[in-house]
Amino acid sequence: MPTILNVLPRGCLRPALIVVVCCVLISARGVLFAQTSDPSQAHTSEAVKQSVINALPLDKLDAEGRAKIRGVVSNVTLFRRLPVQVIDCDPDLYLFLVRHPDVVVNTWRALKISQLQLVETGTDQFRMKEVSGTTAELELLYKSHDTHILYAEGHYEGPILKKQVQGRAIFVLKTGYVRETNNRYYITSRLDALLSVDPGAVELVTKTIQPIIGRISDNNFFQTVSFVSSLSRTVELNSMGVQRLAQQLPEVRPDVKNQFASLADTISQKPTAVTTRRLAELQEIESANRSKQSNRR
Repeated sequence: MPTILNVLPRGCLRPALIVVVCCVLISARGVLFAQTSDPSQAHTSEAVKQSVINALPLDKLDAEGRAKIRGVVSNVTLFRRLPVQVIDCDPDLYLFLVRHPDVVVNTWRALKISQLQLVETGTDQFRMKEVSGTTAELELLYKSHDTHILYAEGHYEGPILKKQVQGRAIFVLKTGYVRETNNRYYITSRLDALLSVDPGAVELVTKTIQPIIGRISDNNFFQTVSFVSSLSRTVELNSMGVQRLAQQLPEVRPDVKNQFASLADTISQKPTAVTTRRLAELQEIESANRSKQSNRR
């Protein structure tokens, strides 16, 4: 039986603002986005970057939100469209985790697979801290069923660079949902990252970080999405275990813990979850029968 413990390798959560948000954010068979290039590959072209900027829903943000976004897009140091990921996941759980990234990070901490800290500081606002000293303030500026925009501002400290680097970033998560004939949902996630650093660090960042940050970000995004998919399956198979885990999350508000536990209970009662448990039971019976036959030989 798959568990959430074997999905996220130890040590994969590593530094810089792009990686941080790839870690905390998380769409099927057919991608729902208009693609001008291979969605399975990362892209950094000026044309793709400009298309992302042009599509930002600035008219739906308040003046402060627009100012934050313009502060980044007017001086982009690094841009990357990460490879599109497709997962089997309950859509209600997916949206809950996207909007409560502290639940994801604190689940990792409860399972002792990461020391990353993420604490909610206000409505749609979070503070992130790494063991290395990297810190960031995160704010979910915009959220809808298929689009989430996260703003991050903070500084990097760690082994890659020898000096502290201040930076701001915007992350645009686009999501598509497809329900198959068996009523299971496949969710497609596409993440665009735009990073702006202080002028004095531009050359250092582009020469030192850019060659390696892409691979790290792509891997973290893949691992995080895989974790979310595994968590969704674990909710279907062992809802009570997840509900107990929800109450053990170290730095999550009590009402959010209760929402997580209640959602796990609701998902476990869906017909798709009942079918998943039944299939798992049949597989266990079949495996036990094969084992008995093998022992008789």
